[in-house]
Amino acid sequence: MATSTSSSSNQPYRPYRHLKTLTAHQRAVSCVKFSNDGTLLASASLDKTLIIWSSSTLSLLHRLHGHSDGISDLAWSSDSHYICSASDDRTLRIWDASTGGDCVKTLRGHSHAVFCVNFNPQSNYIVSGSFDETIRVWEVKTGKCIHVISAHSMPLTSVHFNRDGSLIVSGSHDGSCKIWDASNGTCLKTLIDDKVPAVSFAKFSPNGKFILVATLNDTLKLWNYSTGKFLKIYTGHVNKVYCITSTFSVTNGKYIVSGSEDCCVYLWDLQQKNMVQKLEGHTDTVISVTCHPKENKIASAGLDGDRTVRVWVQDP
Repeated sequence: MATSTSSSSNQPYRPYRHLKTLTAHQRAVSCVKFSNDGTLLASASLDKTLIIWSSSTLSLLHRLHGHSDGISDLAWSSDSHYICSASDDRTLRIWDASTGGDCVKTLRGHSHAVFCVNFNPQSNYIVSGSFDETIRVWEVKTGKCIHVISAHSMPLTSVHFNRDGSLIVSGSHDGSCKIWDASNGTCLKTLIDDKVPAVSFAKFSPNGKFILVATLNDTLKLWNYSTGKFLKIYTGHVNKVYCITSTFSVTNGKYIVSGSEDCCVYLWDLQQKNMVQKLEGHTDTVISVTCHPKENKIASAGLDGDRTVRVWVQDP
């Protein structure tokens, strides 16, 4: 079921509808992400596995085993050939999706659970954030760690490169959101330093000019990176406990999409800030959302009381 309101942008809003529910994980689904070419969908779970799905048929293609503990996050390389997974077993693994999911490298160095991961746009570096309060930057080709950044005073919740790979944004339970020089690991700016509430998620906008920041007080804010001023606030969802991901939808108008602890997916008009739709159907917190790069399609992931991936589409 989906409830919607009209968008105040020029084009009338076309609501999303539920297309299919994917049930293959045995524990909470912690992360879902479409590949950058749009052909694949990957899901990560506390059941220690990654699953690669066909984006078009939504059939299960490969189940990847190797981690010895739950997986919290995953990231695709720009060419959609590789997946990197971040696990509570303190490692990251790079998998070759083009060969069916062979593990090609295991990155070791974090001293606690690895919670978040992303490739840079050139996909020659990986950034990871951990409960050990550090950011690590890894060279993909060699698997070597080239920077260890003592970034925060509490666990990391998110790390993300900007569109040219020169900057990294990080968020932490310590209530701060910081911008780093990716080449040398120096802190360029502290965007937020409020102590409370925790910063649960942060990512650059597709154009690299803005940063979307989630905090554990039911709030999403859009910040101008260069001025350090926040421009928009998006509310209506519930987010007080979990590090829920949010993202940008740009295939048919510009929207903010987020999971929520009330088991729903929320969509807001990016400019007008108004909520345009609430997607209902999950039976536990929606921890992760992803938008297809070319089609009007959303995938969402539910925690242990749900354990499913749900796919939503807009009718033409």
